Amino acid sequence: MSEPISLRVVIEQPETRVDVLGEAPSSPVAAVLARHRCLLVEPLRPDQAALPLHDFDLEFQLRSDVTPGTVLHPPTPGTPPQSAAPPPHAAPPPSAGPPPRQAEPGAPSPRHPEKITEEQATQLAHGVEIEAAASLLRADQSVLITCEKILVPHLAEHIVRQAGRDPQLLESDGDEPQPPVAGFPAPPATLRQRLLSRLRDLVREIKDRQVLVVPHLDLLGGGQDGALSNESRELIELLYSTHGSRCVLLAFADPSLPVPEVLASRFSTRIAIEGTPRLVRLHTGEELPSQTALITREEAAHFSVRENTDLYKFLAGLSPVRLRQAMRYAHQQHEGNPQATVAELRDTIRAFKAQQSSSFEIPDVSWDDIGGYDDVKAALERTLHIMNMSRALPDEDQHLRAELTPRGFIFYGPPGTGKTLFAKAVANKFNATIQIVSGPEVTNKFVGEGERRIRELFAEARRNAPSVIVFDEFDSIAARRGSGDDGGSRAGNAMVAQILTEMDGFRPDVQMLVIGTTNRLELIDSALLRPSRFASFPIDLPDEYARRDIIRVHARRYRVPVEGITEALVRATVDWNGDEIRALFRDAFVAARYEGRPPTPTQLGELVGLHQISRKREHVGRGRV
Repeated sequence: MSEPISLRVVIEQPETRVDVLGEAPSSPVAAVLARHRCLLVEPLRPDQAALPLHDFDLEFQLRSDVTPGTVLHPPTPGTPPQSAAPPPHAAPPPSAGPPPRQAEPGAPSPRHPEKITEEQATQLAHGVEIEAAASLLRADQSVLITCEKILVPHLAEHIVRQAGRDPQLLESDGDEPQPPVAGFPAPPATLRQRLLSRLRDLVREIKDRQVLVVPHLDLLGGGQDGALSNESRELIELLYSTHGSRCVLLAFADPSLPVPEVLASRFSTRIAIEGTPRLVRLHTGEELPSQTALITREEAAHFSVRENTDLYKFLAGLSPVRLRQAMRYAHQQHEGNPQATVAELRDTIRAFKAQQSSSFEIPDVSWDDIGGYDDVKAALERTLHIMNMSRALPDEDQHLRAELTPRGFIFYGPPGTGKTLFAKAVANKFNATIQIVSGPEVTNKFVGEGERRIRELFAEARRNAPSVIVFDEFDSIAARRGSGDDGGSRAGNAMVAQILTEMDGFRPDVQMLVIGTTNRLELIDSALLRPSRFASFPIDLPDEYARRDIIRVHARRYRVPVEGITEALVRATVDWNGDEIRALFRDAFVAARYEGRPPTPTQLGELVGLHQISRKREHVGRGRV
């Protein structure tokens, strides 16, 4: 195969590049470039004009970036050349009058696009990854891209076109099952089987300068290395066969779905595409904040979005497609509100993310809902403040950003002391969505299922960032790793290793916290208790001051008057946890509302006595056990 001919092409609009690369590779290059009104820095020789498009390596440049006076040549040989003039929107020279009026301080930036589609947003946000993948394909290297499935339609063929190659997309042809043979009905062909059959045909028919695109490699050949399905084995054999090994592949997989290592090793490079970057590189080479480049002018004006607004924290975990969906949702929700603010936009985006997930929710617990524990609150406030302020570090200190704060907290102490309440309050203070997972929900008797569930949890948390994952009964999945050969020990070790892998892979821009609650801190694996991973906070039984605050909080919540008897209740509830104090006021409310017994001091005293008897019985029962 001969080397492609280099050709420097000048275009008026960035979109023209996609249009040119989207033409049939066998089309004559001169006809394609003329159809899209392209010009050339060097003239095209007459013997080259009729050559097919795939014989050329096209390098695109915007006409606005061409030095004025440069001679440009039409793609059709024999046509007189042109001289590059300054573009109509170029800035006038200093002597041409007063400088253009700058945007008013505090006004939305005029650099927001007028309109932007999901496809354009994806290709802008991930231009670096797209170009990296395209350059590898040009070098006939196979590429595996890990990204959300919602991005695949906007990336698959575009990357191949940008590489100057012809995409051969693996997709279902909708064929019906084969007719019965010799009077016996043929078994119904599954989608996997039909795709494998189609893939065999493509592998046999693939030609030079064509790239085989597999949009859903994880669904076609996913699974654990030790438990491969028949289809996965067939796929691996096919891609490593004589014909398959010669194919240039571009495949996609979702980060929450495992791909066997033996299959992933077929690709020379793996590229991860996740969230939205802080800066977006335009086709002109200029870099803009994503909250400027991916939000339209109308949306920015509606919510008074300014370039210095700290909105990226709420956009970082969203893919460009989800970001555009969230902005359309927010614009529609506040359509009749001309005074909408950035704070309302942030709250609406947070609600949108919670609605997109079946597990994450918006917490409604604040510090005021937790009585006492002022020292714990102060320590958490300080840590969260440092996390927020770390985003404003100067450039020379940005490399320290991930080291300033831990990646999560562990709340430990006796049952009923409010550890989960603290987790919800932290998420609320963090302006985050929250998901509470019971430790035993993650464990599974099947090999690899526990790790898969953890991967899914963290992948969903990244999409909902800023987010908080709470592992209740954390010791059930993060216990100390042992050296036993039994299946339970191996499964537990694998889940701890998976948690460590996920936490060490946190992106600084995607704000996430992992909170574990446990009654047995000594059971937690020591690797998780390192200062850079988890900070431990004891939530002990409330002391006298904490009980006084807890009584006031629940008395206000259940509308039970305690004037004059607060100190008596504080003395009567020694060694009670917060949940037992809450139960006292809950019973008082029920008695007043449904039994006609108002919460008098005598009534509250009787309830305290009943709870004391119940606690004694519980302690006696534990002693017998």
